[in-house]
Amino acid sequence: MVMETSGEAASTAGAAAEVEAVEKEMTVFTAKRYSIFHTIIAVAIWLGSIHLNAVLVVSAFVFLPLSKAIGVSWILLMLIVIPVDDKDRIGRKLARYICKHACGYFPIRLHIEDYKAFDPDRAYVFGYEPHSVLPIGVVALADLTGFMPLTKIKVLASSAVFYTPILRHVWTWLGLAPATRKNFSSLLASGYSCIIVPGGVQETFLMEHGSEMVYLKNRKGFVRIAMERGNPLVPVFCFGQSQVYKWWKPRGKLFLQLSRIFKFTPIFFWGIFGDFYRSPLPYQHPMDVIVGKPIEIKQNLQPTVEELDFVESVSFCKEILALVFARRQFQKFWREKFISAYCSRRMQFFRCMFFGGFSAPSPSRCLDLDLGECKEVMEVHNEFVDALQALFERHKARVGHGDLDLRVL
Repeated sequence: MVMETSGEAASTAGAAAEVEAVEKEMTVFTAKRYSIFHTIIAVAIWLGSIHLNAVLVVSAFVFLPLSKAIGVSWILLMLIVIPVDDKDRIGRKLARYICKHACGYFPIRLHIEDYKAFDPDRAYVFGYEPHSVLPIGVVALADLTGFMPLTKIKVLASSAVFYTPILRHVWTWLGLAPATRKNFSSLLASGYSCIIVPGGVQETFLMEHGSEMVYLKNRKGFVRIAMERGNPLVPVFCFGQSQVYKWWKPRGKLFLQLSRIFKFTPIFFWGIFGDFYRSPLPYQHPMDVIVGKPIEIKQNLQPTVEELDFVESVSFCKEILALVFARRQFQKFWREKFISAYCSRRMQFFRCMFFGGFSAPSPSRCLDLDLGECKEVMEVHNEFVDALQALFERHKARVGHGDLDLRVL
């Protein structure tokens, strides 16, 4: 028999009370299962378009004369250039059909800790994790799905999506937009709540089988934009999403560099119908999307671009100087063009490296720099990360993932 001290007992009782209180306030939406025919069609249109382009190109060059195969390629290229109307009546009707039927395929359940905390007249910044192969659990948050009490929602996705024919049309109608600073700010200004996956390409590159990880520690841009506009941050975690696809990806620095260049991670993934057929349809594994309580943010803190760049530059400076001084090769390292190129882009890095001249400061002076100028950004970012981790721990056992651990990188 194991005995608890009074402090341990109090701590356990407090945790139990917190979970019980959360569960009483919890609002849960479970996607309805419709006809299997409509469900498969909806999922195929939604996710199958990723593979469709490759199938069309390969089939054209294998089965058609060269002239016609080139014609097919030109048509696909035109679909990249032609603008897409995100409010197109037929397109939105198709998107509504996908949202209605696709959620029941897995099925998806949406858990909202405090439904009444969301004001339909406000815009929110949802930080959604994990990315996994594809962050498909976000469909539960879409405006056309109708679970959230918000009517204006956009999902910010990699720009690579919008250079992929057919896929860009379907996903634009579903409410996706390029994840650029300009889009992010303008959408929030227009009253749209934005869903962003902070880990992005880097997180996909780092993910491993059998574990959950999120790449958040160096992702502060979404926090800064939320602070500039005073929009609340909302932590969101999806359990089960990492199990809907099997996948394989190459490793190494070259692979990471290519991923950053093309704004997506080249990864081979497949779903049902066995490993041989490599179907794009995901496995029917239940997903539980947990939406935490909004984190209110004070506006007008003015976390400027320069301040954020300073944080990134100082972090970079710490890593580089630790390596340089440890190996005592500063002079050789300084001659590398990469450093000079980086410094030319980051004037704050110059200030860190060269205080009043071209001589290097002492290691302690750089490594012990205070980030007071960005204290507000760092504090809010840490609050968000803590909230996401707490959200994960509170609900993992309740949704059947009690043995799962979360790593924050």
